[in-house]
Amino acid sequence: MKDLENWLHEHRITEVECVISDITGIARGKISPVSKFITEKGMRLPEGLLLQTVTGDYVEDDVYYSLLDPADIDMHCHPDPEALYLIPWAQEPTAQVIHDCYDRDGNPQELSARNQLKRVLKLYEEQGWKPIVSPEMEFYLTKRVADPDFPLQPPIGRSGREETGRQSFSIDAANEFDPLFEDMYDWCEIQGLDIDTLIHEEGTAQMEINFRHGDPLQLADQVLIFKRTMREAALKHGVVATFMAKPITREPGSAMHLHQSVVDANTGISVFTNPDGSMSDLFLYHLGGLQKYIPEALPLFAPNVNSFRRFLPDTSAPVNVEWGMENRTCGLRIPESDAQNRRVENRLAGADANAYLAIAASLLCGYMGMIEKVQPSPPVQGRAYERRNLRLPFTLEAALERMEQCQKLRDYMGNKFIEGYIAVKRTENENFKQVISSWEREFLLLSV
Repeated sequence: MKDLENWLHEHRITEVECVISDITGIARGKISPVSKFITEKGMRLPEGLLLQTVTGDYVEDDVYYSLLDPADIDMHCHPDPEALYLIPWAQEPTAQVIHDCYDRDGNPQELSARNQLKRVLKLYEEQGWKPIVSPEMEFYLTKRVADPDFPLQPPIGRSGREETGRQSFSIDAANEFDPLFEDMYDWCEIQGLDIDTLIHEEGTAQMEINFRHGDPLQLADQVLIFKRTMREAALKHGVVATFMAKPITREPGSAMHLHQSVVDANTGISVFTNPDGSMSDLFLYHLGGLQKYIPEALPLFAPNVNSFRRFLPDTSAPVNVEWGMENRTCGLRIPESDAQNRRVENRLAGADANAYLAIAASLLCGYMGMIEKVQPSPPVQGRAYERRNLRLPFTLEAALERMEQCQKLRDYMGNKFIEGYIAVKRTENENFKQVISSWEREFLLLSV
């Protein structure tokens, strides 16, 4: 805590945003004067925040009180000095510190998304392995729309025009928003975020930011901070940045592609590669685990009703857990690389997923394959879009049912987390069903 205190004084910080990630990935917490933050060395928050839905509602009482203390007690949140970031868009010198959640007995709170990732990383550590990840975040820029019933539209760029058509990898189309991205890059550099390239993706005003490979926990923290940063930069320039999985009809969805590899914790040498440079058994088992368990853990990669719109037919997202070399039609792509950097790209997670949980789930699926020695299917040559033997659940309801029945996920992530996560997502789904869509009004109002 002393180093953290010195850092706050060195940067003349006056306020600290004390942050945790809820199940959805929303940053929740308290804003504290720096003096109070230093004195209290943490904060207390209601445990119930970890069972709050994206709409601000809570799960039903019988589930709520079966998972949490009936007295609605507080949990204890302690700052992680390794997860300390400046807030460059604040008017006063302000920092944000990500906290870890503990119950009143000092045990890690099982419903915490960050704790779930730390739990998975511990499994790797016990085997002498160290996972490495690199997220790729896709998102759309849109005009501001006050009424949620109105469709989203592309924003006006420097040319004074809306973008039209598909502009994949267009430099000029990305440069339309140079002032916005200059602020984004400056703010990310101030915060120490390990972002790499900016790409204009396939959709209209759809962009992608790639992160440099590194430690999974640090990068999950950085994704949480990056989403806040990107939204703030967009708002400063009069537009909106959205990480919805499928925000615009007939446009591609937004993914969070996860590149992952595993090295020996002592030597740093890839366990995915044999001495002769060929694929190791552990690499194939890792692939086998991803194939076997991603369908069981799909709600951690596709957490919302909107997430499954990304998997509709004739979209660019693979709806399978096939694997292939340099094959983007597979849910599991093996990028071309040298032997030491052999990795798998999990292309199934949506940009709307909680980064802590998506990374934890992806690594856990691979880990279970390595432990159980799960053999993968043969690699795909050619298109994998039409292959049906390794397809995924098509709806959130079906995916949650499948997750609920998976005992292996309960063994590793805990019954409390699985029950809580499913309850939150089912509550959100029931809320969604209460909303009458514009499609229903357009086609049924005067026709039935």
